[in-house]
Amino acid sequence: MTGVSAADEVLDVVDRDDRVVGRAPRGEVYARGLIHRCVFVQARDAEGRIFVHRRTASKLVFPSYYDMFVGGVLGAGEAYAEAALREAEEELGVHGLPQPEPLFKFLYEGPGGAWWSYVHEVRCETVVRPQESEVAWHAFLTDEELAGRIAGGEWPWVPDGLEAHRRLAEYRQREA
Repeated sequence: MTGVSAADEVLDVVDRDDRVVGRAPRGEVYARGLIHRCVFVQARDAEGRIFVHRRTASKLVFPSYYDMFVGGVLGAGEAYAEAALREAEEELGVHGLPQPEPLFKFLYEGPGGAWWSYVHEVRCETVVRPQESEVAWHAFLTDEELAGRIAGGEWPWVPDGLEAHRRLAEYRQREA
């Protein structure tokens, strides 16, 4: 998005039922705590390991925190599926990913604000080249390694990602 800062990007503002009720710049959405839309994509490599990364210090929300999802906010008028693929390819630095599979949606309300969060998953079997403006560090971790990092408490995790991770574990148990 050349010439437009992240804070100036226009987002759809939605209500508690995920209906669009207006539009506002991202900076205003965050400053006023307006509900908006976001996608979370769990990316696994060919061996089934999960892409984990530390966000850059320049991020508007949760700078330098760790996350087990790639994703981000939807631009005004953007569909969840469109945003899931765009964000996954951008953050992983790849092209030609399969369309991420939509799993479930929930309203996150916690540190940082409130947003509708649509959780997806995708298999990324190519070499990743994460977007430097988004990702400061990355690795692919097994489920056990990720669980250990979360339980260990040494890494600060984005709270919305932790909530999505918890809900994804519950979702997988119900589906099993």
